[in-house]
Amino acid sequence: MITIKPRYTNNLSLQASLKILLVDDANEIFLSETVEMLNSQYRDAKILTAQTTDIALHQIKLFKPDLIIMDLMLCKKPGLKAKISTGIQLLIYIISNHPETNLFVCSEYIETLERIHPKIKVYQKGFVAARKCLSDTEMMQRVDWSLQGLTHLKDIHKDIHKNKFKSQLKPEWQRLLNLAFREGLQDKVIAQNIRVSERMVRNYWNGLQEVLGIDSEKLKRQGKNIRIVTLNRAREAGLID
Repeated sequence: MITIKPRYTNNLSLQASLKILLVDDANEIFLSETVEMLNSQYRDAKILTAQTTDIALHQIKLFKPDLIIMDLMLCKKPGLKAKISTGIQLLIYIISNHPETNLFVCSEYIETLERIHPKIKVYQKGFVAARKCLSDTEMMQRVDWSLQGLTHLKDIHKDIHKNKFKSQLKPEWQRLLNLAFREGLQDKVIAQNIRVSERMVRNYWNGLQEVLGIDSEKLKRQGKNIRIVTLNRAREAGLID
């Protein structure tokens, strides 16, 4: 869900004085490529980078950026081990002490933001979270959302739901999904493939549909195709492509 903050008054992406801080412990090649991508969109922006939270804190106080793009897996000082908790601590500091700053958290660990969701929910500036697997176009779109003062947390909740379903998913259910929807097999052939009875295959379907929150009887009364609904729910939960 994307929400617009009531206090937003202008689009910082249109300002020549735009200041962006990129906080990531990645190698110099990755950082330079990201800076180049940002410069291609915001040609007059001033962009700085920080590979540790100590450097980031110094840059924030000195630089006062309009936007901070940050990972969560960060180290405090050079040579120390990168930790998610270190990134979360930096984020909490920014939220508490620099509420004028737009934030874009781009990390493989965005689901950990759920633990500070109450702070994010009331944050008055832009706050966008997404996984690092974004394409360049998607990343720049989310940068723009943050600069516009928008909140976008859909990716966090999507990951949480995906992990929830995967933790409950039995191996035989995953195999059932693959055989039915990737290979297009009917129940009789699925039963032969995994060497169980057709009745057991139906039990697999019932268990899977229960986890996915599918009411088969209700769908039957509505005249809906249960298998299609199951496929769509499994895709939404990230259980199948």
